[in-house]
Amino acid sequence: MTLPRFYPVFDSADWVVRAVPLGVRLVQLRIKGQPDEILRAEISTALACCRHYGAALVINDHWQLAIELDADWLHLGQEDLDTADIAAIRHAGLKLGVSTHDHAELDRAVTLAPEYIALGPVYPTILKQMKWTEQGLDRLTEWKSLVGDIPLCAIGGMSVERAPGAFAAGADTVAAVTDITLNADPDARIQAWLKATA
Repeated sequence: MTLPRFYPVFDSADWVVRAVPLGVRLVQLRIKGQPDEILRAEISTALACCRHYGAALVINDHWQLAIELDADWLHLGQEDLDTADIAAIRHAGLKLGVSTHDHAELDRAVTLAPEYIALGPVYPTILKQMKWTEQGLDRLTEWKSLVGDIPLCAIGGMSVERAPGAFAAGADTVAAVTDITLNADPDARIQAWLKATA
């Protein structure tokens, strides 16, 4: 499977609706700590937009809603894997991405035959507190040698300027979060990402 090389991650449908018409073709909706009715509305809005523009929407964590709303993609962290019904997820036809941070997590992820594996944080990140220090580009190269044909996603502290190094190290796609959402001109930054990853 070939994934788009640019993979932004947003915490609201508003961001998805803003980014996808600009040309984004793979986007993740990662919303934490909201009740199901808000999640359902956000996912539905983002799905409608992505379907209209032919983009792929990846739902982070909320696998039951992803199944209920007939989403195509799901991303699970390692903690999510502990409680998710993988059989139900696969039966629903969801394509799966999995986060990894160390060799044990990578071994676990590979057994699931996911559509992609993410490694992070490649660089220090301000998005969330993590027990892992930065992985670095050498770890990306190592991961790619271990995952083989499974697409590898680099995440954590990624920017337009750092993306070429991640691709050279073995990443197939690069996820960006705060490089866009905290930018003074997010639309221009998205366009810069699209140009850099074309």
